[in-house]
Amino acid sequence: MVQRTLVARPIVIGLFITSCLLSIVSWYTTEQGMSLYLASWFALLASLGVQVSLVLVAWLIGITTSKRPLLIAVYVVTAVISISFSYVSLFTWFSANERPQAIERRLYDTLNEAAGKVEETLGASIGEGQKHVLALEEMTEAEKAHGHISRAQDADPYLARVREAVAQEATAYDREGAGAGVRYTAFDRYRKIAAQSVERLQSAQQRLMDFRRTFKPLDPTEKQLREFRAAYDAIPWSDVEVTLHNMHFERPLAPAYADFVDRTASSQEDLMIAFQELFTAPTGRHIFAFTLAAFIDVIVFLLAFASGPFFFGKPEQQWIAAAANIEALDDQIFVRDFLRKLTPSPRGLAKVEAGWLSSGEQQLCLLLAAKNLVISVEEDGKLFYLLDQAIHEQLMESLATKGFPLRASQAGNRL
Repeated sequence: MVQRTLVARPIVIGLFITSCLLSIVSWYTTEQGMSLYLASWFALLASLGVQVSLVLVAWLIGITTSKRPLLIAVYVVTAVISISFSYVSLFTWFSANERPQAIERRLYDTLNEAAGKVEETLGASIGEGQKHVLALEEMTEAEKAHGHISRAQDADPYLARVREAVAQEATAYDREGAGAGVRYTAFDRYRKIAAQSVERLQSAQQRLMDFRRTFKPLDPTEKQLREFRAAYDAIPWSDVEVTLHNMHFERPLAPAYADFVDRTASSQEDLMIAFQELFTAPTGRHIFAFTLAAFIDVIVFLLAFASGPFFFGKPEQQWIAAAANIEALDDQIFVRDFLRKLTPSPRGLAKVEAGWLSSGEQQLCLLLAAKNLVISVEEDGKLFYLLDQAIHEQLMESLATKGFPLRASQAGNRL
């Protein structure tokens, strides 16, 4: 037992020191998280109060049984505050470099996809516009050579509208025939308009291709969006709608900057983003930061809970000390005298006759009986107390290391 006590003491001291070191780490992360939202001096004082409360309440839970539910509730509330701000601090550290790059890569993919759709739409529009230009060139020549072209029907909606417009434009003229007349000049004018539309579309397509060729995955999101918007806003969407006949056409939307913020404007925005992303779209980085923050406070609680009774004494040790004070004796001398009165019972447990007990020993046995650690039995008309094996073991262990009063008492007896 002596060897076990000597081994346990440095282990428990090591646990106590470890809990103090982890408490310092938890305090620092909590203070850093609070400083994102609060003034520096206010964050310092608040984090100190939170962390000291965590350790002291954990010790109290371990060394006392009174009001334990209230102490646990206080610890839970305090731990939630500590874990929350520690998570914000850890997440901000972890994401300082990784989060902007991840957002920039995600925006790059989004813009690349959007630019691809726009380029596909422009390609279809340019192809259709070139068909219109060729068709209008043929109509112009046919009107000059043969006439009566505006009266014909056309399956292409755009060309059909051009024929109808040319016919309405020439209704004021009675004579119709071949040659460079009103209808010829109208067809030629619409041909030029279609050609100019194709040129605008080709110019917009070239700008979009230049953008896709120059922008990079790790460019700042503000730069990527600005360059994309410059190419996107230059697209003549009205020409696209007219050329594609307003059918099978869906205009791609440009991404919003609010969805791809890679640089926060203030520390308070860091705090809000940390919680918002944790509850809406958590990633491995969020979960790891939150788990680490919770792990530190949980370990602090367990270490303080385990080491507290060693330093402040178990309830049984306090009961023994109180009983020894009744006799005005040292704890070890009180326990030694009490153990000398113990005798074995038929059940193999230690027993003591109630009539042999002093006042302090009687109070101790009564309290242990109330805690179901001692059983009272009658034998031959006498009252005996049967001690639980665990209590007997604790009493023996308390004498494993001799204190000065016990050594002095033994030396006096020898003299």
